Amino acid sequence: MSSSSASELTPDLAGRFARIALGHVARPYPFKLDQVLAGDEDVLPPRMLHPIFHGSFDWHSCVHGHWLLARILRRFPDIAEAGGIRAHFGEAFTEEKVAGEFAYLQRPTSRSFERPYGWAWLLMLAAELARHETAEGRRWSRALAPLAQAFADRFKAFLPLATYPIRTGTHYNTAFALSLALDYARTCADAELAALVEATALRWYGEDRDCQAWEPSGDDFLSSALMEAECLRRVVAPEAFRAWFSAFLPRAGRREPATLFAPATVSDRSDGKIAHLDGLNLSRAWCWRAIAGALAEGDPTREAALTAADVHLAAGLAHVTGDYMGEHWLASFALLALDPAAD
Repeated sequence: MSSSSASELTPDLAGRFARIALGHVARPYPFKLDQVLAGDEDVLPPRMLHPIFHGSFDWHSCVHGHWLLARILRRFPDIAEAGGIRAHFGEAFTEEKVAGEFAYLQRPTSRSFERPYGWAWLLMLAAELARHETAEGRRWSRALAPLAQAFADRFKAFLPLATYPIRTGTHYNTAFALSLALDYARTCADAELAALVEATALRWYGEDRDCQAWEPSGDDFLSSALMEAECLRRVVAPEAFRAWFSAFLPRAGRREPATLFAPATVSDRSDGKIAHLDGLNLSRAWCWRAIAGALAEGDPTREAALTAADVHLAAGLAHVTGDYMGEHWLASFALLALDPAAD
C-alpha cells in the first residue's frame, strides 16, 4: 500500500471539515476554562474572557478550529462554505477583540496559560493567515499579529528556561509545540525564534537513540516517538535526519516497535480523554507521511511508514464526527494528515 491509496483532501471533504468547524467555533457551551482565579471579578462567561476563542469546548481547540477554517479558505476559496468562513472571520479578527485576548494573556495569573500547546496553535493560525493574499486575509493577519507576537515572545522567554523536554502524548508535548512554532517562525520571518527552536530541538532530542515507544497511553493524541521524529525532520537536513532516524527507530523497517504501526483502539468516544486516541491515529498518519517523505527510495522503512500512515488515517477519518468530545477538534488533526504542506 502506498500513500496514493490513502484519502486525499478534496473540495467536498474540505467543505465537510469547514461545516464541522463552523458548527463549533462559536458554540458557547460546554466550555472548559484554563484559568487561575485571582478574585471574584475573574468569574465571567468565556465570551467575556476570550472575545474570539470562546467556542469549541476550550480555548486551544477554538484556535485550531480557526486554523482549519483559514487553511481551507485559502486552499478552496470557492467552496460553498467560504462565505460563512469570511463572515465569521470578519467579525472575529478585529483589533478590539484581539486586544481582549491580549489583555487576558497579560494577567499575572496567565503566565503558563495554554503552554505550550495553545501557544503553538495560535502561532500556526497566524502563519496560515500570513499566507493569505486577499485584502481581507491580510486584514485578518494584521489584526492577529500583536497576539501572535506575544506568544512568540513567550516561546523566546520560556525555551531557554526549559531544561528538559516533555515527552507525553498530550497537550504538554514539546516536540509538537516546537514543530508548529517553527512553521510560524519561518513563514513570518522571525529568525530569532527559528534559531531558538532549532537549537532547542537539537538540545532536547539530537542524541536520542533506540526509542522504545512505550505508547499509547490511555489519553494520548500525539505519538511521543513519532512527534519527536517529525520535529527533528523539520530541523535538520534530509541526510542528517535519515541518519538520526535510523538510530532512533533502528527496527522500523521491520515494523518494530509494533505499537507504532497499529492504530489505537477507542473504547468510548463519549469520554473526552479516551476519544483522544482517535486523534492519535490521525496525528500518527500525519507524522508517518512526513517521515516517509524524508526517507530514501528503497528504504524498507519508507514503505512501512506509508502503509502505517494509510492505516492510521483510515482509522481516524471514520470518527471525525459523531460525538462532540471528538467533533470539536478531530477535523483539525485530519487536515494536518491530509494537507500537511504549508504552501
